[in-house]
Amino acid sequence: MGLGSKIRGLREEIGMSQAQLASQAELSQGYLSQIENDEVQNPSASVLFRLARALHVDPRCLLEAAGYRDVLGARPDMEYETPVDPDLLRFLARLSVEQQRYLLRFLRGMEREPAVKVG
Repeated sequence: MGLGSKIRGLREEIGMSQAQLASQAELSQGYLSQIENDEVQNPSASVLFRLARALHVDPRCLLEAAGYRDVLGARPDMEYETPVDPDLLRFLARLSVEQQRYLLRFLRGMEREPAVKVG
């Protein structure tokens, strides 16, 4: 599977639009489209790392798909897992940026609050 197909597949798996991914990876949608259509032969490592972060995957997954086989000590037989549940990512992708920020503040507040004992 080529880099473009890999990125498109990961993006679709989490229900993210091309515009959303481009925004989160700080790329133009046109450039992302060119990458997904394999019109860009060698995107920079910086671009691949930003895409991996936005897709919530190990960067080696995209680096290997781009042809960088020995980067970061990656093994060809190594499996990659998304560290975030794809259903959660699909849900979050449907929320507006404002709603996502509100939810994040709420969740961070839950981390800081000590558990209340009901007696």
